[in-house]
Amino acid sequence: MRRGQAGIMTEKIIRDPVHDVIAFRLDKTADRLLWELLQTPEFQRLRRVRQLGLANLAYPGADHSRYGHSLGVLEMCRRILEQLSRSVTIDEGDYLTVTVAALLHDLGHGPFSHVFERVSGTHHEVVTRRLIGEEDSEVRRVLSRFDPTLPARVCALLAGDDHGGGGGGGREASAVPRYLRESISSQLDADRLDYLLRDDLMTGSRYGQYDVQWLLRSMTVGGGSGDPRLAVSYKGVSAVEGYLQSRQHMYRNVYFHKVVRSGEGMLRLALQRARRLAVQDRLPGGDLALSKSLLGQRLTMPETVGLDDVSVLHCFKLWTASDDTVLAALCHGLLFRKLYKTVEIPVDWEPDRAAAALKRAVDALIHAGGDPAYDLFYDEPADTPYEAVTPDDPAGMNEIQLVDRAGNLKPFTSGSPFVASLKHFAFRRIHVRAEWKPLVASAVTG
Repeated sequence: MRRGQAGIMTEKIIRDPVHDVIAFRLDKTADRLLWELLQTPEFQRLRRVRQLGLANLAYPGADHSRYGHSLGVLEMCRRILEQLSRSVTIDEGDYLTVTVAALLHDLGHGPFSHVFERVSGTHHEVVTRRLIGEEDSEVRRVLSRFDPTLPARVCALLAGDDHGGGGGGGREASAVPRYLRESISSQLDADRLDYLLRDDLMTGSRYGQYDVQWLLRSMTVGGGSGDPRLAVSYKGVSAVEGYLQSRQHMYRNVYFHKVVRSGEGMLRLALQRARRLAVQDRLPGGDLALSKSLLGQRLTMPETVGLDDVSVLHCFKLWTASDDTVLAALCHGLLFRKLYKTVEIPVDWEPDRAAAALKRAVDALIHAGGDPAYDLFYDEPADTPYEAVTPDDPAGMNEIQLVDRAGNLKPFTSGSPFVASLKHFAFRRIHVRAEWKPLVASAVTG
């Protein structure tokens, strides 16, 4: 920390494993606002929501939180804007709107994130805008004290609307330039740039490393005065290629790891079973906010702030003693890493052949007395490492932009033959209780 005249503290520093030093100059209005946002209950909740959910079942170090990631996205966004300011003048109000949006982009993520969303029917984007925009939110109060229009501007930017800019000094709202919106939502945004490095470091996988310094240094604004785009110069082609390759490896080896997917599938089944029991008014005691969320009921602000990974894990501990043997077994398996085993269905099989193999597996399980609703689930995770120009997107609206040697703005594919090798990929897996794996494996191959 640093102190100015009369011992007044002028800087706060957070040590981060990815960015080393994340500094907030309290004598600067934007930094002071961002620091105040960090102290709100809504943001502090993110300490209790793990970034990678159940990835620690495969990678024991993967216990980092969305709090740390959100700080990292802010820092990455600030570095992007610092680089872009070499090419263009960035309005102070737009700078503030974008950096606040970067910090708060994950504010609404619930416990175990995407799995919980699919079961509860909630969407973290909607919850994020609620936590920013509703009057009983401390985040809104902090933002409104600075500028009453700021909560709406940040919400609009996160929603993808073409408005929501404007300055803190009373300037009327105007469109945030496209290149700034792309810094927090694109194929080359601050979110992806941070989570690849952070998830790689915390898992120890060594798959997510790329040359972030050179990539950031190559960022620029291209396209003239019409509709400027976030772009990279031709000198940064190799750095972007390394980044895209790292993203592909992280999905194949970390996010789609069979143990991670098995745990996520069991979590989904446990939450679905809990919701079914809650509908029947048979769910054992636990967390009221979790029960309300599973039933699709609206949570109060304190309930939203209190719902996190700790809430769910506490319920799982209680539910291991449930009279419902299905729920008890799933919760016990998740708490003590007794996970479903995996039977692979070759990805080169034709869809009809793969579907027939799955049907044989389900039929064999039923015939042996198993329950296909809870003893087995099918998983087909898939990803496309890079979205290039397509017939549905002929203008390359979402493609990374490249400024060539002549200063022309072009789709990244025009300067990188490498990206053509980044094909869509998928896995086909049946996850099944351990005692049923030999039966299912035999049915698949048979």
